[in-house]
Amino acid sequence: MVQNSTNGSLAHRAAHQSNGTSTSKVSGKTETARNSNGLSNGIHKHSPSPSWQSSFLATTIIPILLMMLPNVTLWIWYTAVHLDGSCMECISTIVNSPNGVWGFFDVWSKVTVGSRFSVIVIGGYMLFQIVLMVVVPGKRVEGPVTPTGNIPVYKDNGLYIYLITMASFGCLTFYMKMFTTTSPSLIYDNYGDLLATINVFALIFCLLLYLKGVFAPSSSDSGSSGNPIFDYYWGTELYPRIFGIDVKVFTNCRFGCTVWALLPCCFTMKAYEMHGFDASINSIVSIIILATYLTKFFWWEAGYMCTIDIILDRAGYYICWGCLCFIPGLYTTFSIYMVNHPIALGYPMAAVILGSGIACIAVNYAADRQKQIVRATDGKVLIWGKKPEVIRAKYRTSQGEEKCSILLVSGFWGLARHFHYLPEIGLAFFWTIPSGFSHILPYFYLTFLTVLLCHRTYRDDIKCMAKYGTYWQEYREKVPYRIIPYVF
Repeated sequence: MVQNSTNGSLAHRAAHQSNGTSTSKVSGKTETARNSNGLSNGIHKHSPSPSWQSSFLATTIIPILLMMLPNVTLWIWYTAVHLDGSCMECISTIVNSPNGVWGFFDVWSKVTVGSRFSVIVIGGYMLFQIVLMVVVPGKRVEGPVTPTGNIPVYKDNGLYIYLITMASFGCLTFYMKMFTTTSPSLIYDNYGDLLATINVFALIFCLLLYLKGVFAPSSSDSGSSGNPIFDYYWGTELYPRIFGIDVKVFTNCRFGCTVWALLPCCFTMKAYEMHGFDASINSIVSIIILATYLTKFFWWEAGYMCTIDIILDRAGYYICWGCLCFIPGLYTTFSIYMVNHPIALGYPMAAVILGSGIACIAVNYAADRQKQIVRATDGKVLIWGKKPEVIRAKYRTSQGEEKCSILLVSGFWGLARHFHYLPEIGLAFFWTIPSGFSHILPYFYLTFLTVLLCHRTYRDDIKCMAKYGTYWQEYREKVPYRIIPYVF
């Protein structure tokens, strides 16, 4: 549901936002006006204007190249399962293909798109999640007001659905092991077909979302850039809903993040069946760290609805294909790799890695909690035993209404503007390190995450400078580091 509103305070909805996170128009065709007291009206100006060459590169060439990523996800699977996890062997297979430059597409000949098993599993799981979205209760949560004055409304039932999903998986596993000759390791055995099928589905689904945004948008936060390639890639709607189902909540949370938890469980089941318990400890340690992290995510899901993924990125290939396919294809690489590369960590080393991963999650939570409690109490709380230093940043919405947001300069947020990214990178390292160091393949997600979060700090700076103006400049002077104190 998206309500229309041109007023109402954002303070209670901003409790979970990162310092300076805001909504903005995607098209980027409007301008920013800033008055003499430094207030921004929240509309963005790009100066100097980009050349047609750079614009064509950003809105056409790069999206086309990124649309080759379905092939990459399939090659990752094929490398992990059939090429011993060797990236060099993968490159050699592609380069030496008799099809020449088209060898990059050879991987599709190794899978069956739309196999009976993959259609039943994917279709059944999607239906299961949609039913849970509808029937599981949850309190009403509102997102930030959009540039056109709409207020997205959500049902905060993510944690309940996640717990039901994991419990259902446990019951299904018990039933299959006790009363059948199969187990969830069937997912590993058929993963190529599953990955190919969800890729094709996602590409078609994104096309339907593009058409829906053009011809039947769910709200006024929609529109076309005039470039169909970019529109397909970026999306034409900010908050699309189909029969009342929020598309981004479904793709990002109900499918993407729950599959991220389930797939390593299936792969670990396969490793256990092949190598026994002691040789599967590395996989088990990784699962515990990941499951703890995702439990924290779903517990905090209402805050996720105020992040860049939701309030800025439209529902197109970039977000929806990414959550439907890139999460299963890349984020679980460490786990599928460990099926054929068991490492007997030993209990002491396993305990050290597990404890380090959980500690990273605790630090990440503590950093988020500091910001939330300062905003919830209007700064009337102690941070590390002291009264927190804050900047009360004023800004204007696109409707011209003056607002105020608190930028925290104490605690973790006085060390770096995005210090909470550091433990997030750390915990990804600790759930990956049990895979060993024989190949770089299991470290693909860690590398991707590091680049993504570093790039996000620059995106955040641009947005927040446009929103807060001189207040954000003051914050940058007080907290000069992005993620790592005294380093970056």
